[in-house]
Amino acid sequence: MTLYPADRLATAQKAAREAGIDALLLTPGADLRYLTGYHAHATERLTCLVLPAQGDPLLVVPVLERPMVTASPAAALGLDVVGWAETDDPYAVVAAHLHSALGRAAQRVAVGNRAWAEQVLRLQDALEDVDLGLAGPVLREMRMHKSPAEVEALRRAGQAIDRVHARMGEWLRPERTEREVGRDIAAAILAEGHVSADFTIVGSGPNGASPHHELSDRRIEYGDVVVVDIGGTTAEGYCSDNTRTYVCGGRAPAEVAEYYAVLLAAQQAATAAVAPGVTPHEVDAAARDVIAAGGYGEFFIHRTGHGIGLEGHEEPYIVAGNAEPLREGMAFSIEPGIYLPGRHGARIEDIVVCTADGAEVLNLVDRGLRVLAAS
Repeated sequence: MTLYPADRLATAQKAAREAGIDALLLTPGADLRYLTGYHAHATERLTCLVLPAQGDPLLVVPVLERPMVTASPAAALGLDVVGWAETDDPYAVVAAHLHSALGRAAQRVAVGNRAWAEQVLRLQDALEDVDLGLAGPVLREMRMHKSPAEVEALRRAGQAIDRVHARMGEWLRPERTEREVGRDIAAAILAEGHVSADFTIVGSGPNGASPHHELSDRRIEYGDVVVVDIGGTTAEGYCSDNTRTYVCGGRAPAEVAEYYAVLLAAQQAATAAVAPGVTPHEVDAAARDVIAAGGYGEFFIHRTGHGIGLEGHEEPYIVAGNAEPLREGMAFSIEPGIYLPGRHGARIEDIVVCTADGAEVLNLVDRGLRVLAAS
């Protein structure tokens, strides 16, 4: 199994043809890495995979970064690589290659969804009257369906982040600040084989009621409920994301224990609902209905989950109204939460993969409301 097989380029070209698009132009980001294995720097210097719907692909890179291509999985694909010097015009190189490959001027071209605006505008100028669109819709089917190698990479990432959560008692103690705890967690994420700690949410006490709380200098108090949502990117390029909720010393307040039981039942119901043919809307409803029945519906304020792979958030989104059926190989989070403004909150998050039989849960660390020793 390989994470970056060579046939992805041809599959993407076929998808472009079927969409009536002359070429995909992919600058640094997940789409470029997905198709080539090359994790390129995003800078003002243009790096661009020129993938015509017919003809040979070309990777245009700054000449000083060409050795990085050679050292990446892209080297095994037999790609033509053009290294441009500081005084060259890489946008003209892109335009010339497209015209040569197509035998005419490009009419419809799709760029990466997260391409920098300055580069998109310069590509548009170089291609003159081209109709620009987004590459995301062309590549979404490929990227949503994870190969066995991708699932294994996500499994390894999940196991690594589980090991970090298992050590939370070493760091999460009264009188320490959220920022201090977050710094220790980030170091542990790197020590577990990730190349970046992409986020460390440590929401203590009232801060736990803010789902995307940023680390602060608030000192954790004895008995605080603390939401810890952490994740990063591995050297393989695949992401982790896992949330657990802790009590820092003492016992869980009765109110928290009550709604946490509801939350755990909701998370279990949503996970049990996952199966091929089931819609994300139905999975979201499975969690939301339990929380609403428990009397906390107004305090579940976000979707139930998001896809994950080379990006921490990607399709499919597990949200009300999404009627696209789940299929084998889709990977996404199941993460309902209950948030009481100004008081505290809780969230339970696992990454799951849709299988023929239901869901494989990639995070196995205890989902209970874990009480940590205060000392």
